[in-house]
Amino acid sequence: MASRPPDKTTAARPTARLYLVTPPLADVAATTALLAPALAAADIAAVLLRLPAADERTLINRIREIAPLVQERGAALLVEGRPDLVARAGADGAHLAGIAAMQEAIAALKPDRIVGAGGLESRHDAMIAAESGADYVMFGEPDSAGKRPSFPAIRERVEWWTEVFEIPCVAHAASLAEVGELAAAEFVALDPAILSDPRGPAQAVAEASRRLATESPA
Repeated sequence: MASRPPDKTTAARPTARLYLVTPPLADVAATTALLAPALAAADIAAVLLRLPAADERTLINRIREIAPLVQERGAALLVEGRPDLVARAGADGAHLAGIAAMQEAIAALKPDRIVGAGGLESRHDAMIAAESGADYVMFGEPDSAGKRPSFPAIRERVEWWTEVFEIPCVAHAASLAEVGELAAAEFVALDPAILSDPRGPAQAVAEASRRLATESPA
């Protein structure tokens, strides 16, 4: 998950890449059934595994089962909220909610693994995350209660960040309708609900990819 070139005034912006977010990984077979066709349908930069409550050994085993599917497609496998499991489970990094959790994980994961920062309540939080060593910041993901900022606020935050900062941002899309409007970001995260599209995950991801290709800035 690399950032854009520093000179944004002369370099063309690349098309945003997709970042998949899974439902809680309670059943490996069900998660595989979602991910396999989605990964085959488009260029996927990363997959974020959301984890249910379970004992450590169970979670490690589940992550290990999913890892080859994701990594063999060239995508990074990230674990939500459990940096302690990353190395033992063969994942590529972790996504942490909040500045404190991210800063606590940095020493254990860097420089070999990815550290992503979410749960950022303000511009200041995002800047602190970047200064602390986050590999990316995420805007627009729901909180633990399922709430998130208004969509205009998310879009504004993404556009501000990509114009000013080199560290990439991930914009969280709650629906396919939001994907194109977030194409200024380096990465667009697809909410798990998108993978549950009645047409199937492959068609949903392929549509998201088309929307990015159409709307990404030149």
